[in-house]
Amino acid sequence: MVETLSNPLPDPQIKAARERGASHIDFKSATSAVASKAMRNELNEMIAGIEDPAARKAFESEMASFYNLFNRFLAEKARGVKLDWEKIKSPSPEQVTPYSSLPPSTDPSILNKLAVLKLNGGLGTTMGCTGPKSVIEVREGMSFLDLSVRQIEHLNGTYNVNVPFILMNSFNTDDDTARVIQKYANHNVEILTFNQSRYPRINRDSLLPCPQSATSRKELWYPPGHGDLFDALVHSGLLDRLLADGKEYIFVSNVDNLGAVVDLNIFQHMIDTGAEYISEVTDKTKADVKGGTLIDYDGTIRLLEIAQVPSEHVEDFKSIKKFQIFNTNNLWLNLKAVKRVVENDELDLEIITNNKSLDNGEPVIQLETAVGAAIKHFRGAKGVNVPRSRFLPVKSCSDLLLITSDLYSLEHGKLVMNPRRMFGQTPVVKLGDTFKKVANYQKRFKSIPEMLELDHLTVQGDVYFGRNIVLRGTVIIVANEGNKIQIPDGAVLENKLISGNLAIIDH
Repeated sequence: MVETLSNPLPDPQIKAARERGASHIDFKSATSAVASKAMRNELNEMIAGIEDPAARKAFESEMASFYNLFNRFLAEKARGVKLDWEKIKSPSPEQVTPYSSLPPSTDPSILNKLAVLKLNGGLGTTMGCTGPKSVIEVREGMSFLDLSVRQIEHLNGTYNVNVPFILMNSFNTDDDTARVIQKYANHNVEILTFNQSRYPRINRDSLLPCPQSATSRKELWYPPGHGDLFDALVHSGLLDRLLADGKEYIFVSNVDNLGAVVDLNIFQHMIDTGAEYISEVTDKTKADVKGGTLIDYDGTIRLLEIAQVPSEHVEDFKSIKKFQIFNTNNLWLNLKAVKRVVENDELDLEIITNNKSLDNGEPVIQLETAVGAAIKHFRGAKGVNVPRSRFLPVKSCSDLLLITSDLYSLEHGKLVMNPRRMFGQTPVVKLGDTFKKVANYQKRFKSIPEMLELDHLTVQGDVYFGRNIVLRGTVIIVANEGNKIQIPDGAVLENKLISGNLAIIDH
């Protein structure tokens, strides 16, 4: 019998290991060969349990991709692959171009060659919301999706072009997103969706898949990171459809980055230089020390993530002096090049091992990849150092406070910095755990404070804000445990430290 993924080979020993909870094949003692065979047999059992031929074929294809990723993970573990820190250099001027040096584009008709894609696989759980993060209301009653659709609609109407809007969903967000996008039916935007892969979580001790059938409960599966974009785009058939419609390029960004709007100058630069891949980076601040960065490694441009950095060099990685830029995850891709690297099996994205625990405490791992790591596989790939305004992510309620304040206004779904803001950088805002969930955050602000002249805001503990409050300079408010602080209506706080005893002190 031929040993293939679709042709399972029985292994009583492995089955017995599964039944007794299985530390039999563990991280430390198992050989890669045994772990690989065990995984293959388990996957085959799941494939064999699907009766519908079409569903079985689709699931088998997905599991084949997962199995390939799993084997790469085993091989890297066995080899103990590490970056050679001495080979890491800052990118050259040829590898990263300043945005200010780009010539202005004069031909908006190039937009007919473009599609826009938002990575929409995440849930809003970290902010205490249920469902896709993209439907959280962020400004003037509008969600991330509303703002994105408004931007593309304005683009299509202004320049008389047809830029389709694409969402890459996960199995966690697909159903809810499908319901939400129905409301855009009469808008001047073609909306397309496809799903990224669904991979089985892996028991950390046994290295066996957590689900035992294709229909096992949701929490035993995971979407494998946005590096899955390339395979999913090709295998869904969407890439071929875009090419058939005359699309040659795609602009990719996170759905929660409100600064990621279509930029004609970057797009023109991509066409003029023939670059197959452009990664937008921006200057690093102390708030961005963990973000990935572009590097020169043996003469090749690469993305370096903190997870890849040897522990003894983590502080070097966080240094603003050594690594001055970080990755925004705004990417411009040549679609024909994407098709080539996938079909030729050229992609070899660094594996991110994400350790998690199930609700029952079972330790699991998720093998993920990042879309930005693909830069090394594309011809003429480069970075463009863009203004900070193109990176406005909303990862927390601290970010939400910034983008709902008077620092910004909305123009056709795009956030625009208030011209009365005297300095370019946005304030640093750090809200404590009492503000972590959106519902709690909303209860603690009667209205959003005026923040035009704010540099830094830190709030900890049980703190409530009244109406029409003005914050300037550096403001620190700390309510000690058991204390409650209520900032009165109309208060003007400029360079103040407010402590748990309600004392207001010049800072």
